[in-house]
Amino acid sequence: MRSMIVLHRPMCRRTNVRGRYLWREVKTDMNQYVTGAVIKELREKNKMTQLQLAEMLGVSDKTVSKWETAKGYPDITLLEPIAKAFGISLTELISGNTIYNANVSANMLKSQFYVCPVCGNVIHSMGEAAIHCHGILLTPLEAEPTDERHMIFIERVEDEYYVRIDHSMTKEHYISFMAAVSSDDIQMVKLYPEGNAEARFKLRGVRRIYFYCNHDGLFSIDPVKGIDDKESGYDDSKERRELEKAAKKLFG
Repeated sequence: MRSMIVLHRPMCRRTNVRGRYLWREVKTDMNQYVTGAVIKELREKNKMTQLQLAEMLGVSDKTVSKWETAKGYPDITLLEPIAKAFGISLTELISGNTIYNANVSANMLKSQFYVCPVCGNVIHSMGEAAIHCHGILLTPLEAEPTDERHMIFIERVEDEYYVRIDHSMTKEHYISFMAAVSSDDIQMVKLYPEGNAEARFKLRGVRRIYFYCNHDGLFSIDPVKGIDDKESGYDDSKERRELEKAAKKLFG
């Protein structure tokens, strides 16, 4: 199901069908169209008068007043100019969710992950974003510490981390992806049902490892504090296997 923006008047879209262009009307949900309350809020945040906004858009201040009092809607052709006047994206304008991204240094450690519940698309951003998929406004996932149902084993092999998760990989319940994040880099591996819940990542200053369970959400671990540290961890292969066996006996 595609996400569409409903207009206050019919909107036509041109479709190429076997070399011929056909025009069809697009029907959408009026609730997703920009509201006067949003315009008023953004105008006041930007310390603009109705007249100043009107002059930027080439309309009268009475027109802006009608929008803000729910007596009319801005024309579709004015949406991009309105968004530009407020210094935001068209998506932010329509959703009413303005993003003020503080991560101007693009620090990867402030990464956000989004997963579409409909198609399973995985989206990564370096800060807050307004992201839609299948008509749904996605919210960033909150990572939890690993637990007994999502046990992760990390082994340092030369210049790589070998990461394995003790988890089922059925079509109904599986690990969707793993990611290794440093301050300036991200490595992501997409996983699939009936495959292996494992991945290899170049060390490259990795500070955090994430993985996503399609039932229980996002988990993360600091590899330095995990089992990859030779002195305080379990790099010894034999010892690690014994720990895995003990974990299975305890937690099934």
